[in-house]
Amino acid sequence: MTITEQQRLLRDYHEKGFAVLEDAFPRALAQACCELIWKETGCEPDDPATWKEPVIRIAEMTQEPFVRAANTTRLLQAFDLLAGPGNWIPRQSLGSFPVRFPVNKPASDTGWHVDASFPGNDPTDYFGWRINHRSKGRALLMLFLFTDTGMNDAPTLVREGSHKDVAELLKPHGEAGLSFMELAQLLGTLPERPVSAATGVAGTVCLCHPFLVHRAQDHRGTRPKIMAQPPLMRAD
Repeated sequence: MTITEQQRLLRDYHEKGFAVLEDAFPRALAQACCELIWKETGCEPDDPATWKEPVIRIAEMTQEPFVRAANTTRLLQAFDLLAGPGNWIPRQSLGSFPVRFPVNKPASDTGWHVDASFPGNDPTDYFGWRINHRSKGRALLMLFLFTDTGMNDAPTLVREGSHKDVAELLKPHGEAGLSFMELAQLLGTLPERPVSAATGVAGTVCLCHPFLVHRAQDHRGTRPKIMAQPPLMRAD
């Protein structure tokens, strides 16, 4: 990674709340991962008749291609750059995978939100998971593109700079922070921010600040979109 690219990543991460790393992993590796994902969906990649739902979610995938995709030299350098050397735990899997399909049915998961990072009273209730001003547990949110993703292919939408606003919201709540739903209900009070889309070719990874406000959207293209959105966990 060149000095110029490092400078761009740092600038975008701090100012916008996300930095796009192109060629983060090889296209051939993305294709190998997609073949494994398609087996999990129960659908056929070239048969639209099998695409019944707007989104199918696949949990953690631990096969060798996914581990390789998460541990390329470029990615590890970017993790050190943005999270700090020794401050993150290497990924031994990738997940979850929201596989989005171009069907005439709206998805139910397209609201603006910030991903939570540590459990509340009930670890099985994700809406009760929490996030605090230190981002306990999470160093980054990552968007791994396994298929080419243009503006019509349900790219994740992000509010540029919203990580700064969320930090201010979380400060008064100390170590306990807010639950996923408590924070989601406050996002409407935040200042207006420019909205960008996480587009790119297969092998691109969007490295996001844990406080970045983002949302999914419906697929308006022709080919299903496969993406992973794992956290990079903090070493502490």
